[in-house]
Amino acid sequence: MGAGHNGLVAACYLARAGLKVMVLERNSYIGGAAVSRKLYEDFTYSNCSYVCSLLRPEIIRALELPKFGLQIIPYEGGCTFMQGGGHLALYDNHDALRREISRHSKRDAESYDRYSRDVMRQCKFIKPLLMRTPPDPTSFKPRDIQELLYLGKHFHALGEQRMYDTLRFWTMSAADFLDEYFESEIVKAHFAGSSIIGTALGPRSPGTAYVLLHHYMGDIDDTVGAWGFARGGMGSISNALGASFQASGGTIRSTAPVAKILVKSGRTTGVQLEDGEEICAPLVISNLDVRRTFLETMSADDLPDEFITQVKNFKIRGSSGKLNIALDALPSFPAIPVGAPCIRGDMHVTDTLEMMERAYDDWKDGRWSRSPYIDMLIPSQIDPTMVPDGKHYMSVFVQYCPYELAEGAWTADKRQAFGNTVINTIAEHSPNFKDLILHAEIRTPWDIENEVGLTEGNIFQGELTMDQLLFNRPIPGFAQYRAPVKGMYMCGSSTHPGGGVMGAPGANAAREVLRDLGKT
Repeated sequence: MGAGHNGLVAACYLARAGLKVMVLERNSYIGGAAVSRKLYEDFTYSNCSYVCSLLRPEIIRALELPKFGLQIIPYEGGCTFMQGGGHLALYDNHDALRREISRHSKRDAESYDRYSRDVMRQCKFIKPLLMRTPPDPTSFKPRDIQELLYLGKHFHALGEQRMYDTLRFWTMSAADFLDEYFESEIVKAHFAGSSIIGTALGPRSPGTAYVLLHHYMGDIDDTVGAWGFARGGMGSISNALGASFQASGGTIRSTAPVAKILVKSGRTTGVQLEDGEEICAPLVISNLDVRRTFLETMSADDLPDEFITQVKNFKIRGSSGKLNIALDALPSFPAIPVGAPCIRGDMHVTDTLEMMERAYDDWKDGRWSRSPYIDMLIPSQIDPTMVPDGKHYMSVFVQYCPYELAEGAWTADKRQAFGNTVINTIAEHSPNFKDLILHAEIRTPWDIENEVGLTEGNIFQGELTMDQLLFNRPIPGFAQYRAPVKGMYMCGSSTHPGGGVMGAPGANAAREVLRDLGKT
C-alpha cells in the first residue's frame, strides 16, 4: 500500500525473492514525497523532498538503481546570509571551509575539527543500526536477546567517556550541543539548521541534537555527510525503484486508492479499493504512516484498544512548508562573490539561534513564522535538465508553518500570504529575485497531507525524538515491522530508523516478511 520510496524498496526486495507483489498507489504517479513533476511549462519540480544523501548505498547496489537511471550529483557547498550583509560560506574542501569559518571566529575554526570528529563518531555508532531490526527489550526470544547483546556490545565498545557523551547527545538540544564547540552566532546558526528541518521542535528543544545527526549520516560515493541532487529531480529515485521492481516481475497499479484493509479471523485477507474492488492477498505491507494505516484504513474492531490508544499518541506534527519557484534567470546575491560555488548548494537566511527560536514560537502560536528559517537551493545550476535553456528552478523548504492556523482553516489567500512572507524574506538578500519569478507553487502542511498522504505534512511520518526511536518506533512492542494482525506489516518512515529518503524502513520490513516466510 503506497508507492512511496520505502514501499517501492520493500516491493523490490520481495519481488527479487520470488514473491508475487502488487503495489497500489492512490495517485496517478509513483514516488509519494520523492517525485518530479512538471507543474509549469517545461520546468521540473522536486515538489516535496528535494535533496539526496540518506538513501542507503547498500540498497542502491542491491537493487541496481544506477542501471535503471539513478544518478546523484553532489553539490559543492552552501551558505548562510547575514541580516546586515555578509555571509558564511560552506565548502566541501576542508581547508577552504576552515578559512571561511576563521573569518567569523578563529576559535571556531579550530573547534570545527573537534565538532566534525564528534559528530562523525555518533554517525559511526548509529549507522550500523539503520539496517537492523530493533529488538524487543521485553522479549526472551533468542533473536531479541541476541540483538540486545549486539546493542550492548556496540555501545560498550565506545568506552566509558564516549558512552556518556552518546547518552548526552541523544537527549540534548542542538543549541546546547553547538554551544560546546562554537562562539559565533552565524556558525552555530548554520549547523543548527539541520536540527529543525521537518521537526516540530526549536533549536533549544531537547532531542534536536539527534535530528542534526539524522541529517548528517548520509553519504554520496563514500563521502559521509555529503548531499546532492538526483538528476532529473527526486522522482528519478522513485522511477529507478519502480523500474527495478517491474524488472523483477512486480506490478504497479496507480490511481488505486485503498479504502480498507480486509481482516478475517485475526488475519489480513487483502484490501478493498475506494471503488469497491477487492484484491485478495495473504500479506499486506503498508507504506502509509502509522496513523493512516491503523486509524483510517483498518477497523478498530480488528485491533487491540491499547494499541489504538498508542497509535493516537504517536506524535506526527506538521511544521514545514515548501515553495517551488520557476525563475527567468539566476538570481543575484550581492553578499556572495560572483562565481563562488557556495550558491550551488543549500542557502539559508537565518543567522542566529534566537531567530530560529522566535520562528518556532510563531508556530507554537498557530501562525507561520514571520522570519522563517529557509533552506533554498537552485539545482538547475548543476542539473540543467530540469529547466528550459537559460532558466532556473529554486526549491525552498520552510520552517515553520503550522498544519492548523490559530485563526482558522487554510484558505487560498492565507496560503498566498505565507508564500509572500517567504518570497519577501528571500528578496531581502536578492534584489532581483521577485522580478525573475515566473511561477511559484506554494505548499502548506495541509497541502502536503492532502496531496502526498503524509499526516499533517510531517516529512518523517513521526517526530524523531528519543521516545519515538529504535524499539519505541512506532509503538513499543510493535517496532519490528509487524502489526497486531497476522499478515499485516509496516514499511514506512513511521518505523525504524525513521524518515528522509533513506529506504532502510522498506528494506528492513522486507527482510522481516521474508524471515516469516522462511526465505532468509
